[in-house]
Amino acid sequence: MPESDQDRVGGRHQPTVGSRPGETRLTLRTDVLGMSDLGDFTEFEPDDGDGAASGDDTGSGTGDASTDSAPTGGAQSTGDAASASDATDDFEAVDVSPAGRERGLGVISASEGLRISEDSRETELRAYVTVQNRSEVRIGKYLLAPYPDGERLFCRITALEYAQEFRADDATEIHARRAMRQSGIDEQDFKFVATLEPVAVLYTEGEELKRRMTDRVPKPETVVREATDTDEIKTGLKIPGDGVFLGHLAVGGEKVQTGADPPTIDYRLKDDYEDGDPLVFRHTLVAGGTGSGKTHGAKNVLRQYLADERSYPVETGGDREVDPALVMFDPQDEYAQLHDDNPEMDEAFARRLEREGIAHGGVEDTVAFVPKVRGADYSASHHRAEQVRFTVPFSMVHSNPWLIAGSGLNENQYNALANVLLPLFRDRVGADGTYDQFASFLGEALREELDETGRVHEATFDAVKRRALGFGGVFDQDARPITDQIHEFVRPGGATVVPTYHINNARATETIVLALASLLVDEKLSNSPRFDRIKETPLIVGMDEAHNFLTDADTAQARQVIGKFTDAAKQGRKERLGLFLITQDPQDIADPVFKQINTTVVLNLGDEDAISAVNIPANLEEKVPYMEKGQMVVYSPDNSDPVEIKGLSKCLTRHGRD
Repeated sequence: MPESDQDRVGGRHQPTVGSRPGETRLTLRTDVLGMSDLGDFTEFEPDDGDGAASGDDTGSGTGDASTDSAPTGGAQSTGDAASASDATDDFEAVDVSPAGRERGLGVISASEGLRISEDSRETELRAYVTVQNRSEVRIGKYLLAPYPDGERLFCRITALEYAQEFRADDATEIHARRAMRQSGIDEQDFKFVATLEPVAVLYTEGEELKRRMTDRVPKPETVVREATDTDEIKTGLKIPGDGVFLGHLAVGGEKVQTGADPPTIDYRLKDDYEDGDPLVFRHTLVAGGTGSGKTHGAKNVLRQYLADERSYPVETGGDREVDPALVMFDPQDEYAQLHDDNPEMDEAFARRLEREGIAHGGVEDTVAFVPKVRGADYSASHHRAEQVRFTVPFSMVHSNPWLIAGSGLNENQYNALANVLLPLFRDRVGADGTYDQFASFLGEALREELDETGRVHEATFDAVKRRALGFGGVFDQDARPITDQIHEFVRPGGATVVPTYHINNARATETIVLALASLLVDEKLSNSPRFDRIKETPLIVGMDEAHNFLTDADTAQARQVIGKFTDAAKQGRKERLGLFLITQDPQDIADPVFKQINTTVVLNLGDEDAISAVNIPANLEEKVPYMEKGQMVVYSPDNSDPVEIKGLSKCLTRHGRD
């Protein structure tokens, strides 16, 4: 049949279907410049009748053919429809609902390998997540995969991945524009796979749930479910059931929920001698930037150590147990509020705390020991704690010469101060001599005497004198010496706060804090202490802005300070002495002290050096800069696996200067 002009457009052949009379004619037109918009082909719906009843825009010839064949086509269609109806009535309806009930989040997949290895880099453990569960899955969630004999693999999600179910190229214009017109995707077109990190194998021994290292591979197609049982999660992460409350277990800033009441999982530090020493005497570091909530969190932790039921055995006195005492050095004057209740705490929140065994409310036995410094007055209206004035007697310098060494003495100059000048002053003036007497003692006559005898060179004498002067406003002020108030300063079950916010001189602040802290450490470590009250009382020494006092430096004073606190940290377990350090610059704390810290609590930090210094696992380290206020990472190897927790939304005592 010859081609007509209408069968060609722009020189391109237009195919026809059914060109004989009585058949439908379909003409596909194209344009020289490109294909016209055909719409979404998936929206095409066929006519109810056969092709003869379709629209008449296919040409007059097609329309005539349809008209001529209508009677025959219609009768045939009617007969076919009746036959189809009769045939359908002969079939019995079948229930197409799947048998059984789906459970869990998905199944272990072996499509890309399934391996458990001693080398974590060679472990291949993946789970396919079904469509209805995908929106609930998050990186960091804990899952369980059972073994046939009842043991369970406890694991953590470390990666989530979409992969195409069918081979297709979705990086095309057509795919992109179609997706932009749609409200979502068909999840069944994609695989959703979770990469799992094995943590431990859970098993039952008697009635006790225990854990061991991962030594088995789960079978393919094993159903995995989210861990929602408190005992399973605590056992899997090695979290103690009892101890000092820090916060609630969290993943990505959201608390882990269980089916128990309460639904949250409390994170606690070991505080008994059944599995080692209480971690309070293995020392704690709280690191966080400004506004991260570190003071709020530190107050809540310290409040637990001052709970009524908290006590520790002491070596003296047989089986006697003594409540711990807290001495807190407070440069921002915030911790005396431990005395007061939090006015923002409502009854419902308090009842919840009581159900979880969390101590709350002000500690009545809280006293602010205020150092008396010339030219600095202390007045506080933001707390109701008792205020007691004290002064540092110069006699304390004899056992700690570095208190007046400043930060610039070399070894030769320090030896002249410690081994010549101070002993000579004590012999000629007396052990109770004052600082003013010592300043007068360092006169020209003594300089010439020591230079002529060759004991101290005149240049060395001048260097020591320059640095030793300038402490007149610190020592021997108009207040009772702290050495006369030890019984009140260290009180079992009580909190002593030493505020230094009112002191504008950094040198004076450093001297006072180190003098008192050294007094406590010396008495704890001494075999013949002057003050049995310190020796026999479990003691927590808290120090905010610890980087200002325990920094590493190449000076005689710094070496003496760091050496003393390193010894204190090493012997803390034996002597019932715990360091509780708080800082926003952990990288500035001397490494010998830092190495003795067992529990590190990290809040939001923005400085890369600070984040690197806290030495937490890489997967948690990456979260630190993005954590919201109150989010914490706890790294305590002797207590649990590294975890993320969330602190309480409200402070357990008064907080803030409102």
